Amino acid sequence: MQPQQKNRQERSILKDKLSWLWSEYSVIIAFLIIFIAASFMSPRFLDINNQMNILMQVSIIGIIALGMTVVMLSGGIDLSVGSVLALVGVIAVIALNATGSIIAAVLTAFIVGSFAGLLNGLMVAKGRIASFIATLGMMAAARSIALYIANGGSISGEVSGFSAIANSEFLMIDYPIIIFIIMTVFVYLLMHKTRFGRYVYAIGSNEKAAMLSGIRVDRVKIGVYSLTGLLVSVAATIETSRLNSISSSSSGVSYELDAIAAVIIGGTRMTGGRGKIIGTFFGVLILGILNNMMNLMNVSPHLQGFVKGLIIIVAVVFQKRE
Repeated sequence: MQPQQKNRQERSILKDKLSWLWSEYSVIIAFLIIFIAASFMSPRFLDINNQMNILMQVSIIGIIALGMTVVMLSGGIDLSVGSVLALVGVIAVIALNATGSIIAAVLTAFIVGSFAGLLNGLMVAKGRIASFIATLGMMAAARSIALYIANGGSISGEVSGFSAIANSEFLMIDYPIIIFIIMTVFVYLLMHKTRFGRYVYAIGSNEKAAMLSGIRVDRVKIGVYSLTGLLVSVAATIETSRLNSISSSSSGVSYELDAIAAVIIGGTRMTGGRGKIIGTFFGVLILGILNNMMNLMNVSPHLQGFVKGLIIIVAVVFQKRE
């Protein structure tokens, strides 16, 4: 009996180790599997220009997804990110054309984005409105204001240097990619090395317990949504700079879906309290590879939304099984 018990014990230990490995690094394992599969499916996939293109394409959604991760870790959700991006872009271009100053335009973008996030935070924290409803209202309001200001069309920048933000490179790496990596490091350090990050995790795990332990839940929530608004403004600056223009009707459409998909793929719980910034980073890359592969294989762009929706559902099912 002893050898049998020893074998059962070894199998149990092995199973526990594999379970831990999957729970901690599942998104990285999934990324490696998809990356290898994509390299076999298309010889063009491994081309360095294609790899840079993938990183460039996901940089804007990636920055937004970082903010969405913080919100979801706190137990909330932000549906307004796409519309706020369009509003921030429209007002930033107006400021750019009025002042002729790139710095003024960027500062204006940061102020507008942070203010929109602050309003979301106040509605959720002080108004006790469910984050889904509060940000849904902001989504409609921000898009409406953007359409009104731009008369339903696009606004172009009149300062040529503004486009250098998104169209320049350093050591063959485009600025948007560098900004995305810097923002990832910044949010990672904020969430894992500061008191603010610990408070966000505590609120997402058990808000009532966090409140009883002395955490200023309202202030933290306002900070969470303000931070998300600031990150959206960074993404809006890149998006506007890329073409030196912004569309009030189409810019930012469905960005909230892409951001939520990346966050969930990265392992962050919809209920909050559990997730990692590095998981979101790889979740964004997985989405980028999937989109790139569908383009290389001439899959209809109309089906890409279906794939993203399916991925969200599958990811949530796996989370519930853990």
